[in-house]
Amino acid sequence: MLTSRRDFLAYASTGLGGIALTALLAEQGLLANDKIPLRPDIRPDSPLIARKPHFAPKAKRVLAVFCSGAVSHVDTFDHKPELVKRDGQPLPGGEKLVTFQGAQGNLVKPLWAFKPRGQSGKMVSDLLPNLATLADEMCFVHSMTAKSNTHGPGENQMSTGFTLDGFPSTGAWVSYALGSENRDLPAFVAIPDPRGVPQVGPNNWGSAFLPGVFQGTPFTADKPLANLNRPASISEKTDADTRDFLKFLNDDHAKTRASDSQLSARIASYEMAAKMQLRAAEVADLSKEPRAIHDAYGTGDKDKWKSGFARNCLLARRLLERDVRFVQLFNGSYAMGEGVGNWDGHKTLKSQYETHAAILDRPLAALLTDLKRTGLLKDTLVVWVTEFGRMPTFQKGASGRDHNPKGFTVWLAGAGVKRAHSYGATDEFGYQAAEKIATIYDLHATILHILGLNHERLSFYHNGIERRLTDVHGEVLEGVLA
Repeated sequence: MLTSRRDFLAYASTGLGGIALTALLAEQGLLANDKIPLRPDIRPDSPLIARKPHFAPKAKRVLAVFCSGAVSHVDTFDHKPELVKRDGQPLPGGEKLVTFQGAQGNLVKPLWAFKPRGQSGKMVSDLLPNLATLADEMCFVHSMTAKSNTHGPGENQMSTGFTLDGFPSTGAWVSYALGSENRDLPAFVAIPDPRGVPQVGPNNWGSAFLPGVFQGTPFTADKPLANLNRPASISEKTDADTRDFLKFLNDDHAKTRASDSQLSARIASYEMAAKMQLRAAEVADLSKEPRAIHDAYGTGDKDKWKSGFARNCLLARRLLERDVRFVQLFNGSYAMGEGVGNWDGHKTLKSQYETHAAILDRPLAALLTDLKRTGLLKDTLVVWVTEFGRMPTFQKGASGRDHNPKGFTVWLAGAGVKRAHSYGATDEFGYQAAEKIATIYDLHATILHILGLNHERLSFYHNGIERRLTDVHGEVLEGVLA
């Protein structure tokens, strides 16, 4: 129905009155401001300069370890005595259950024995014996849930908060909010597995609609940043003089174009590239590390995947100690097919997991131990994740477990979280979250909180919407906070 002229004028006048009232209340500080967006003030000429958090943080930096392929929680960190007791029996109420790949068989107990670890007595399986010794450092979230049972959307949600493509990664949000404490390395570095990249690849470290300067820079210990070395035909002095001359020209050009933020950002990105030409090569040079450190990580292992991941773990520590804000370390790749180079154990879980665990366990345990030894763990938040869990049953006709987003385990360690603590629980079989159910939104809210950021107010205005890492969801998991 068309609006009459009288109604239109009435609506317009009251609407304008509401806008005016809101403006007056805001000027006088009478509006509640706990939901007002907080967008960081980005200097175009120095977009990665360190910025203050919203409140006092517990952590300065983050190490996010992503095991792609969906690690089975019931075979690693989620001890279920009833699953052992009911081994070989149907899942109650799930006799006709069909999951991602098809129908389910009977319950199958963990393929590795669980034992009490450390002073806390936390039960962890023998699959990861070195990480098990560090159980007292970990804060387990046993009630995590995801929105998708498909790897691509699952990876997207764990890394970006959304199952769809096109959203910024957690690391991009953090570097957007806080910038960097260093001036010659990226604020955010992604370290892919030596076997290749995860399924959605750069989505895990992309910036999407955030400015491109906040995306992760991917490189590994064995594949450092490309094109950093100067050609042999150019001397070091000529190279330095050329950079100085280019800086002079850029500065002179920018003087008359102070309002051109894109120009300033482009100059800043080139200057960062020049600095990285020197520093990135140094940080990736592991040769100066003591032999005892190399031995602890296993960088000299004869297996190229084990030694490659070990070198990546050592690279991660070197980046963190140089104040890279967010380091994302991947274990598992999809280039080799289902379950071959990742944790996607559908058909022959035992043999596949024994391969992957041997690659992950020793180097990551050495990295955590090294962070504690150097004191970095006091102000570094470590987050271990996977895109979802796996079923307590075997797939019908197979010797592996299907996808399960209804309940799985992630863990945290270091700054801001309780040690030797377990939060939430799945049911007696490990099938679905049953106590203190947590979402990936909650996990992201908690990470931001520990960094001193309010997840409800950190935003970026895009296509008419105030976008957040946590969308319109998420609660800080207060029970995990130290």
